[in-house]
Amino acid sequence: MSSRVLRVALFCLLMAMVSSLSFAQFVDVPQASQHAQVMQRIGVTDITINYHRPLVNNRKVWGGLVPYGQVWRAGANENTTITFSDPVMIDDKPLEAGTYGLHMLPTADDVTVIFSKTSSAWGSFTYNEKEDALRVTVKPKAAEMRNALTYDFDDVQPQSTVVVMTWEKLAVPFKVAVDVHPIAQASLKKQMRGLSRFTWEGWDGAANYLLAEKYAYDDALDYANKSIQQEDRYDNEMTKSKVLTALNRKDDAATAEKKALALASPLQLHGYARGLMGDKRNDEAYIVFRDNATKHPDLWFTHVGLARMYSSQSKFDDAAKEMKVALTAAPDDQKNYVDGLVKRLEAKQDIN
Repeated sequence: MSSRVLRVALFCLLMAMVSSLSFAQFVDVPQASQHAQVMQRIGVTDITINYHRPLVNNRKVWGGLVPYGQVWRAGANENTTITFSDPVMIDDKPLEAGTYGLHMLPTADDVTVIFSKTSSAWGSFTYNEKEDALRVTVKPKAAEMRNALTYDFDDVQPQSTVVVMTWEKLAVPFKVAVDVHPIAQASLKKQMRGLSRFTWEGWDGAANYLLAEKYAYDDALDYANKSIQQEDRYDNEMTKSKVLTALNRKDDAATAEKKALALASPLQLHGYARGLMGDKRNDEAYIVFRDNATKHPDLWFTHVGLARMYSSQSKFDDAAKEMKVALTAAPDDQKNYVDGLVKRLEAKQDIN
Protein backbone atom coordinates (compact mmCIF):
# COMPACT_ATOMS: atom_id res chain seq x y z
CA MET A 1 0.00 0.00 0.00
CA SER A 2 1.37 3.40 -1.00
CA SER A 3 1.89 6.11 1.61
CA ARG A 4 -0.84 8.21 -0.03
CA VAL A 5 -3.39 5.39 0.20
CA LEU A 6 -2.35 4.78 3.80
CA ARG A 7 -2.88 8.44 4.67
CA VAL A 8 -6.33 8.42 3.05
CA ALA A 9 -7.28 5.27 4.94
CA LEU A 10 -6.16 6.73 8.25
CA PHE A 11 -8.04 9.96 7.53
CA CYS A 12 -11.26 8.06 6.80
CA LEU A 13 -10.85 6.05 10.00
CA LEU A 14 -10.36 9.24 12.00
CA MET A 15 -13.44 10.84 10.46
CA ALA A 16 -15.48 7.76 11.26
CA MET A 17 -14.35 7.91 14.89
CA VAL A 18 -15.10 11.63 15.18
CA SER A 19 -18.54 11.26 13.62
CA SER A 20 -19.43 8.60 16.17
CA LEU A 21 -18.78 10.97 19.07
CA SER A 22 -21.35 13.37 20.49
CA PHE A 23 -21.11 16.96 19.28
CA ALA A 24 -21.51 17.90 22.97
CA GLN A 25 -17.89 16.88 23.54
CA PHE A 26 -16.71 19.72 21.31
CA VAL A 27 -19.30 22.48 21.68
CA ASP A 28 -21.72 23.50 24.39
CA VAL A 29 -25.10 22.21 23.23
CA PRO A 30 -28.03 20.59 25.07
CA GLN A 31 -27.26 17.05 26.19
CA ALA A 32 -29.59 14.11 26.64
CA SER A 33 -28.15 13.49 30.12
CA GLN A 34 -28.27 16.91 31.69
CA HIS A 35 -25.71 18.25 34.13
CA ALA A 36 -26.61 18.68 37.82
CA GLN A 37 -24.89 19.57 41.06
CA VAL A 38 -26.02 19.08 44.65
CA MET A 39 -24.35 20.23 47.86
CA GLN A 40 -24.90 19.63 51.56
CA ARG A 41 -23.05 21.19 54.49
CA ILE A 42 -22.52 19.16 57.66
CA GLY A 43 -21.06 21.39 60.37
CA VAL A 44 -18.66 23.45 58.27
CA THR A 45 -17.87 20.60 55.86
CA ASP A 46 -19.22 20.87 52.30
CA ILE A 47 -20.14 17.74 50.33
CA THR A 48 -20.62 18.45 46.62
CA ILE A 49 -21.69 16.00 43.91
CA ASN A 50 -21.28 16.85 40.20
CA TYR A 51 -23.00 14.48 37.80
CA HIS A 52 -25.06 14.02 34.66
CA ARG A 53 -28.61 12.63 34.76
CA PRO A 54 -29.41 9.86 32.27
CA LEU A 55 -33.07 8.99 31.72
CA VAL A 56 -34.62 5.54 31.91
CA ASN A 57 -36.64 6.07 28.71
CA ASN A 58 -38.36 2.68 29.02
CA ARG A 59 -35.05 0.81 29.10
CA LYS A 60 -34.05 -1.97 31.47
CA VAL A 61 -31.51 -0.30 33.74
CA TRP A 62 -30.18 -2.70 36.38
CA GLY A 63 -28.70 -5.78 34.81
CA GLY A 64 -29.29 -4.23 31.37
CA LEU A 65 -28.17 -0.69 30.60
CA VAL A 66 -26.08 -0.95 33.78
CA PRO A 67 -24.63 -4.49 33.64
CA TYR A 68 -24.06 -6.44 36.82
CA GLY A 69 -20.43 -7.12 37.66
CA GLN A 70 -19.05 -4.14 35.71
CA VAL A 71 -17.80 -0.80 37.06
CA TRP A 72 -20.26 1.96 36.12
CA ARG A 73 -19.78 5.73 36.07
CA ALA A 74 -22.68 6.32 38.53
CA GLY A 75 -24.19 8.86 36.14
CA ALA A 76 -23.49 9.75 32.52
CA ASN A 77 -20.79 11.38 30.38
CA GLU A 78 -17.57 12.35 32.24
CA ASN A 79 -16.77 11.26 35.77
CA THR A 80 -19.39 11.72 38.42
CA THR A 81 -17.40 13.47 41.15
CA ILE A 82 -17.87 13.91 44.86
CA THR A 83 -15.92 16.53 46.81
CA PHE A 84 -15.37 16.73 50.57
CA SER A 85 -13.92 19.93 51.96
CA ASP A 86 -12.72 18.09 55.08
CA PRO A 87 -11.95 14.48 56.04
CA VAL A 88 -15.05 12.30 56.42
CA MET A 89 -16.13 8.78 57.30
CA ILE A 90 -17.92 6.76 54.62
CA ASP A 91 -19.91 3.99 56.31
CA ASP A 92 -17.40 4.11 59.19
CA LYS A 93 -14.35 4.07 56.89
CA PRO A 94 -12.05 7.14 56.75
CA LEU A 95 -11.61 9.20 53.59
CA GLU A 96 -9.43 12.28 53.24
CA ALA A 97 -10.66 15.64 51.99
CA GLY A 98 -10.58 16.01 48.21
CA THR A 99 -12.41 15.38 44.94
CA TYR A 100 -13.00 11.79 43.88
CA GLY A 101 -14.33 10.04 40.81
CA LEU A 102 -17.49 8.27 41.97
CA HIS A 103 -18.11 4.84 40.45
CA MET A 104 -20.36 1.92 41.35
CA LEU A 105 -20.04 -1.83 40.86
CA PRO A 106 -23.55 -3.30 41.02
CA THR A 107 -24.55 -6.94 41.42
CA ALA A 108 -27.99 -8.46 41.81
CA ASP A 109 -27.59 -8.29 45.62
CA ASP A 110 -25.41 -5.30 46.50
CA VAL A 111 -23.51 -2.32 45.14
CA THR A 112 -19.87 -1.45 45.74
CA VAL A 113 -19.42 2.32 45.89
CA ILE A 114 -15.95 3.33 44.68
CA PHE A 115 -14.10 6.58 45.38
CA SER A 116 -11.31 6.92 42.83
CA LYS A 117 -8.35 9.27 43.14
CA THR A 118 -8.86 10.03 39.43
CA SER A 119 -11.76 12.43 38.93
CA SER A 120 -11.16 13.81 35.44
CA ALA A 121 -11.75 10.74 33.24
CA TRP A 122 -14.58 10.12 30.80
CA GLY A 123 -17.00 7.75 32.45
CA SER A 124 -15.52 4.50 33.77
CA PHE A 125 -13.81 3.46 30.53
CA THR A 126 -10.30 4.05 31.92
CA TYR A 127 -11.11 3.16 35.51
CA ASN A 128 -8.17 1.55 37.32
CA GLU A 129 -8.70 -0.26 40.61
CA LYS A 130 -5.18 0.70 41.69
CA GLU A 131 -6.38 4.31 41.87
CA ASP A 132 -9.09 3.52 44.44
CA ALA A 133 -9.06 5.66 47.56
CA LEU A 134 -11.91 3.70 49.16
CA ARG A 135 -14.53 1.07 48.48
CA VAL A 136 -17.67 0.39 50.52
CA THR A 137 -20.31 -2.22 49.79
CA VAL A 138 -23.92 -1.26 50.49
CA LYS A 139 -27.36 -2.81 50.15
CA PRO A 140 -29.59 -1.08 47.59
CA LYS A 141 -33.23 -0.42 48.43
CA ALA A 142 -36.45 -0.43 46.47
CA ALA A 143 -37.59 3.07 45.53
CA GLU A 144 -40.38 4.83 43.71
CA MET A 145 -39.86 5.21 39.98
CA ARG A 146 -37.30 7.90 39.13
CA ASN A 147 -36.87 8.48 35.39
CA ALA A 148 -33.87 10.81 35.79
CA LEU A 149 -30.93 9.62 37.86
CA THR A 150 -30.83 11.70 41.05
CA TYR A 151 -28.50 12.26 43.98
CA ASP A 152 -30.06 13.40 47.26
CA PHE A 153 -28.95 14.01 50.85
CA ASP A 154 -31.29 12.23 53.25
CA ASP A 155 -31.43 11.86 57.04
CA VAL A 156 -29.45 15.05 57.61
CA GLN A 157 -28.10 15.11 61.18
CA PRO A 158 -25.75 17.54 62.97
CA GLN A 159 -22.78 15.27 62.22
CA SER A 160 -23.88 13.09 59.28
CA THR A 161 -26.04 12.60 56.23
CA VAL A 162 -26.93 9.75 53.87
CA VAL A 163 -26.10 10.22 50.20
CA VAL A 164 -28.66 8.42 48.04
CA MET A 165 -28.35 7.75 44.31
CA THR A 166 -31.78 6.84 42.91
CA TRP A 167 -32.53 5.67 39.38
CA GLU A 168 -35.41 3.68 37.98
CA LYS A 169 -36.77 1.79 41.03
CA LEU A 170 -33.53 1.37 42.96
CA ALA A 171 -31.84 3.55 45.58
CA VAL A 172 -28.17 3.19 46.57
CA PRO A 173 -27.40 4.82 49.96
CA PHE A 174 -24.13 5.45 51.78
CA LYS A 175 -23.56 7.38 54.99
CA VAL A 176 -21.16 10.32 55.28
CA ALA A 177 -20.16 11.31 58.82
CA VAL A 178 -18.10 14.31 59.90
CA ASP A 179 -16.17 14.84 63.14
CA VAL A 180 -17.73 18.28 63.44
CA HIS A 181 -16.25 19.71 66.63
CA PRO A 182 -12.50 19.48 65.87
CA ILE A 183 -13.09 20.54 62.27
CA ALA A 184 -15.17 23.53 63.38
CA GLN A 185 -12.56 24.43 65.99
CA ALA A 186 -9.80 24.30 63.36
CA SER A 187 -11.97 26.48 61.12
CA LEU A 188 -12.44 29.00 63.94
CA LYS A 189 -8.70 29.21 64.54
CA LYS A 190 -8.19 29.88 60.84
CA GLN A 191 -10.97 32.49 60.75
CA MET A 192 -9.59 34.26 63.79
CA ARG A 193 -6.36 34.91 61.94
CA GLY A 194 -8.33 36.99 59.46
CA LEU A 195 -10.42 40.14 59.69
CA SER A 196 -12.63 38.69 62.44
CA ARG A 197 -9.76 38.92 64.92
CA PHE A 198 -10.12 42.71 64.96
CA THR A 199 -13.74 42.69 66.18
CA TRP A 200 -15.16 41.83 69.58
CA GLU A 201 -18.06 40.10 67.80
CA GLY A 202 -15.76 37.62 66.05
CA TRP A 203 -14.06 36.42 69.24
CA ASP A 204 -17.35 36.43 71.16
CA GLY A 205 -19.09 34.42 68.44
CA ALA A 206 -16.31 31.82 68.48
CA ALA A 207 -16.50 31.56 72.29
CA ASN A 208 -20.28 31.19 72.24
CA TYR A 209 -20.13 28.41 69.64
CA LEU A 210 -17.79 26.37 71.82
CA LEU A 211 -19.86 27.16 74.90
CA ALA A 212 -23.09 26.03 73.22
CA GLU A 213 -21.43 22.83 72.00
CA LYS A 214 -19.85 22.16 75.44
CA TYR A 215 -16.50 21.76 73.74
CA ALA A 216 -12.99 23.14 74.34
CA TYR A 217 -13.91 25.42 77.24
CA ASP A 218 -10.31 26.57 77.67
CA ASP A 219 -10.29 27.85 74.09
CA ALA A 220 -13.69 29.44 74.67
CA LEU A 221 -12.30 31.34 77.66
CA ASP A 222 -9.33 32.49 75.60
CA TYR A 223 -11.69 33.74 72.88
CA ALA A 224 -13.88 35.56 75.43
CA ASN A 225 -10.84 37.30 76.90
CA LYS A 226 -9.66 38.36 73.46
CA SER A 227 -13.13 39.73 72.70
CA ILE A 228 -12.94 41.79 75.91
CA GLN A 229 -9.53 43.07 74.85
CA GLN A 230 -11.10 44.39 71.65
CA GLU A 231 -14.01 46.06 73.48
CA ASP A 232 -15.20 45.42 77.01
CA ARG A 233 -18.97 44.91 76.86
CA TYR A 234 -21.89 43.31 78.66
CA ASP A 235 -22.04 40.66 75.94
CA ASN A 236 -18.52 39.28 76.17
CA GLU A 237 -18.25 39.65 79.96
CA MET A 238 -21.43 37.58 80.25
CA THR A 239 -19.98 35.06 77.80
CA LYS A 240 -16.87 34.88 79.97
CA SER A 241 -19.00 34.35 83.07
CA LYS A 242 -20.84 31.44 81.42
CA VAL A 243 -17.58 29.82 80.28
CA LEU A 244 -16.10 30.16 83.79
CA THR A 245 -19.25 28.56 85.20
CA ALA A 246 -18.79 25.66 82.78
CA LEU A 247 -15.20 25.36 84.02
CA ASN A 248 -16.55 25.25 87.60
CA ARG A 249 -14.73 28.48 88.48
CA LYS A 250 -17.73 29.93 90.32
CA ASP A 251 -16.04 32.88 92.07
CA ASP A 252 -14.43 34.06 88.82
CA ALA A 253 -17.76 33.59 87.05
CA ALA A 254 -19.51 35.77 89.63
CA THR A 255 -16.89 38.49 89.20
CA ALA A 256 -17.33 38.49 85.40
CA GLU A 257 -21.12 38.53 85.73
CA LYS A 258 -20.97 41.49 88.11
CA LYS A 259 -18.78 43.37 85.65
CA ALA A 260 -21.16 42.49 82.80
CA LEU A 261 -24.14 43.88 84.71
CA ALA A 262 -22.26 47.11 85.39
CA LEU A 263 -21.83 47.52 81.62
CA ALA A 264 -25.38 46.49 80.70
CA SER A 265 -27.94 48.75 79.03
CA PRO A 266 -31.47 48.86 80.52
CA LEU A 267 -32.70 46.53 77.77
CA GLN A 268 -29.87 44.09 78.43
CA LEU A 269 -30.73 44.13 82.14
CA HIS A 270 -34.35 43.38 81.24
CA GLY A 271 -33.22 40.44 79.11
CA TYR A 272 -30.92 39.24 81.89
CA ALA A 273 -33.79 39.24 84.38
CA ARG A 274 -35.97 37.31 81.92
CA GLY A 275 -33.18 34.75 81.72
CA LEU A 276 -33.08 34.48 85.50
CA MET A 277 -36.80 33.74 85.52
CA GLY A 278 -36.28 31.10 82.86
CA ASP A 279 -33.71 29.51 85.18
CA LYS A 280 -36.22 29.61 88.07
CA ARG A 281 -34.14 32.25 89.88
CA ASN A 282 -37.15 34.46 90.46
CA ASP A 283 -35.95 36.25 93.59
CA GLU A 284 -32.81 37.44 91.77
CA ALA A 285 -34.91 38.44 88.76
CA TYR A 286 -37.25 40.54 90.92
CA ILE A 287 -34.30 42.56 92.25
CA VAL A 288 -33.13 43.36 88.72
CA PHE A 289 -36.64 44.22 87.49
CA ARG A 290 -37.25 46.61 90.42
CA ASP A 291 -33.85 48.26 90.16
CA ASN A 292 -34.23 48.71 86.39
CA ALA A 293 -37.67 50.29 86.78
CA THR A 294 -36.47 52.58 89.56
CA LYS A 295 -33.55 53.88 87.50
CA HIS A 296 -35.44 54.03 84.17
CA PRO A 297 -39.16 54.68 84.85
CA ASP A 298 -39.56 56.33 81.46
CA LEU A 299 -38.74 53.15 79.52
CA TRP A 300 -41.78 51.07 78.62
CA PHE A 301 -40.12 47.67 78.93
CA THR A 302 -39.08 48.27 82.56
CA HIS A 303 -42.82 48.35 83.38
CA VAL A 304 -43.22 45.12 81.41
CA GLY A 305 -40.57 43.67 83.71
CA LEU A 306 -42.52 44.70 86.82
CA ALA A 307 -45.69 43.27 85.26
CA ARG A 308 -43.97 39.94 84.71
CA MET A 309 -42.74 39.99 88.30
CA TYR A 310 -46.23 40.62 89.69
CA SER A 311 -47.76 38.07 87.31
CA SER A 312 -45.42 35.35 88.58
CA GLN A 313 -46.65 36.19 92.10
CA SER A 314 -50.30 35.98 90.95
CA LYS A 315 -50.74 39.70 91.66
CA PHE A 316 -52.67 40.17 88.43
CA ASP A 317 -54.21 43.58 89.22
CA ASP A 318 -50.78 45.10 89.95
CA ALA A 319 -49.37 43.36 86.86
CA ALA A 320 -52.15 44.75 84.63
CA LYS A 321 -51.57 48.25 86.02
CA GLU A 322 -47.86 48.13 85.13
CA MET A 323 -48.58 46.67 81.71
CA LYS A 324 -51.02 49.52 80.94
CA VAL A 325 -48.26 52.00 81.77
CA ALA A 326 -46.01 50.10 79.37
CA LEU A 327 -48.74 50.23 76.71
CA THR A 328 -48.92 54.02 76.73
CA ALA A 329 -45.16 54.34 76.12
CA ALA A 330 -44.58 51.31 73.90
CA PRO A 331 -43.48 51.92 70.27
CA ASP A 332 -46.15 51.45 67.63
CA ASP A 333 -44.78 48.10 66.47
CA GLN A 334 -45.11 46.72 70.03
CA LYS A 335 -48.52 48.09 71.04
CA ASN A 336 -50.57 45.14 69.77
CA TYR A 337 -48.27 42.73 71.60
CA VAL A 338 -48.44 44.68 74.88
CA ASP A 339 -52.21 45.16 74.56
CA GLY A 340 -52.55 41.39 74.25
CA LEU A 341 -50.60 40.97 77.50
CA VAL A 342 -52.90 43.48 79.22
CA LYS A 343 -55.97 41.46 78.21
CA ARG A 344 -54.39 38.22 79.47
CA LEU A 345 -53.57 39.80 82.83
CA GLU A 346 -57.09 41.22 83.17
CA ALA A 347 -58.29 37.66 82.60
CA LYS A 348 -56.03 36.52 85.49
CA GLN A 349 -53.67 34.61 83.19
CA ASP A 350 -49.96 34.36 83.96
CA ILE A 351 -47.92 35.90 81.11
CA ASN A 352 -44.62 34.19 81.97
